[in-house]
Amino acid sequence: MQIPYLPLDRINAAFEPQLSQAVADAVRSGRYLRGERVARFEEEFARYCGARHAVACANGLDALTLVLAAWKETHGWADGDEVAVPALTFAATGLAVVRAGLRPVWVDVGEDALIDAESLARALSPRTRAVIAVHLYGRVCNMEALRDLQARHGFLILEDAAQAHGATRHGRRAGNLGDAAAFSFYPGKNLGALGDAGMVLTDDDALSATVRTLANYGARTKYDHVLPGLNSRMDEIQAAALSVKLPRLDDDNRRRAEIAAQYRSCINAAQSPTLSLLPPEPVGTASANHIFPVFSPRRAELQAHLGRFGVETLVHYPTPLHLLPAFAPAKSAFPALQRVPLPVAERLAATELSLPLHPLLTDANVDRICQAVRDFR
Repeated sequence: MQIPYLPLDRINAAFEPQLSQAVADAVRSGRYLRGERVARFEEEFARYCGARHAVACANGLDALTLVLAAWKETHGWADGDEVAVPALTFAATGLAVVRAGLRPVWVDVGEDALIDAESLARALSPRTRAVIAVHLYGRVCNMEALRDLQARHGFLILEDAAQAHGATRHGRRAGNLGDAAAFSFYPGKNLGALGDAGMVLTDDDALSATVRTLANYGARTKYDHVLPGLNSRMDEIQAAALSVKLPRLDDDNRRRAEIAAQYRSCINAAQSPTLSLLPPEPVGTASANHIFPVFSPRRAELQAHLGRFGVETLVHYPTPLHLLPAFAPAKSAFPALQRVPLPVAERLAATELSLPLHPLLTDANVDRICQAVRDFR
């Protein structure tokens, strides 16, 4: 028996027949963009996360870019002003900074794989305008430490919550912890669409209005183009699908948490010198458990070993952003900067392997994966 990493066909089938009915209704409606389904999902997701405003867009990269571009417009930031970005994340986090005409400044992460406040403090400069707090793997950043630095230095905090749907810190959900948040609904997310889709959340009235304008070709109304915007819209079919899935998100996350706890118990009990885990979550936080990473200097051997047991695994993310060719100085008008060493990001990137983690994994599946992990020597 094979255990796939993420069987999207089966995951989506668990929402039938409601999912297909919602899609069919959207198709028959004759309204495919900027309709009632998108407006309804914006309201539902804002309410779920505890934010005042939600602006739907085409994908997570656009969500990040739109916030930065809106802040640049409303705060008068100059081209090349700086945005601090953790080096261990998906490329979209850094690409959004470049797309907004700003300069990424790479920051190391802590042993929890999240942006490290001490590394951030050393990387700040008078031109630092924003910090992107990436809730990597679904774990929520130490927002209190970031807020302390914000109070002293005056930057804005953008949550990259693309992996943190439903995660909480001290009773507040990701997406309601910074000055704005960006979500992706890529099909593999905890709350996944049937294609690409994204969302911006904020309590800031002016930011919400500017993001909505930028996402609509920079137009407030038809043909009233007041900003150099882009075309970034969630379609009605994606909104319909997401509205079907949202009510089950908390239950799905609880199952993910159960599986993650089983993995952690198994690996800790094995006491393998070739395997390590991230530290336990701090009291008062609840991860979305989007990814369950293990770390091994023998990653390729471990992945091959698990494959022989029929267990599919993935690597997230093998190259930290400061080493990607896309961010080489020749590629940008505002080359990225690195003011501090980034040894933790480099070590975690070189050793990370992701175990299967989704709500349809059975206890028997988990036991088999754990046995395979224990048998690795």
